[in-house]
Amino acid sequence: MEDISDITFTDFIPSFYTAPCTMYYKQNDKQRKWNIFAERNGVVIIVYNKTKDVLVLVKQFRPSVYFQQIPDKDRQEKVDTAKHPAKIGITLEWCAGLEDKVIPTDQIAKEEILEECGYEVTLDQLEKIGTIKNLSTTTGARSTFYYCEVTEEMRVNEGGGEQGENCEVLEMPVEDVIKYASHPEYVSSPINFMYGLYWFMFNKYNRK
Repeated sequence: MEDISDITFTDFIPSFYTAPCTMYYKQNDKQRKWNIFAERNGVVIIVYNKTKDVLVLVKQFRPSVYFQQIPDKDRQEKVDTAKHPAKIGITLEWCAGLEDKVIPTDQIAKEEILEECGYEVTLDQLEKIGTIKNLSTTTGARSTFYYCEVTEEMRVNEGGGEQGENCEVLEMPVEDVIKYASHPEYVSSPINFMYGLYWFMFNKYNRK
């Protein structure tokens, strides 16, 4: 996962997954404009293996996280990976996927659990938590959250994503995840990870 080299940065090139635009509008009769970075909506799944009492997480390299760790002066030429190793772009996240198919979000969640984590689940085993906005100054995409309990008997493969993806399944005891999330400096996870963990602790784990 961390064998990453020949890193360079260039101007943004729009793709199927992201597209920038500028919105012009009037607010209280005053003309305004705002830059928007349109992203696709997504699905996030908190997976808990009740056989082993572990949370099933996904570890992967995120280029955007890596980019933000590098000073601007070091972005102008090929990045020195000895100075800026790939591990600074590694994150720990929930199982997740984009809404890139015209199917219900619970079906996407089911497929992502199989592809990323290796568990075969049924739709009725998915508990919908709700949908939140990934609100920032540039994107308003939504994430639909689900919770799913699995057992070892439901594991059908090792996970790790589809061909072309490069992620690693990491199963951590709940107490270890709490310790990780409580560290003031070394948490390398998105904000929805914290939201999901707090939801799990309040609604599931502390009520067992």
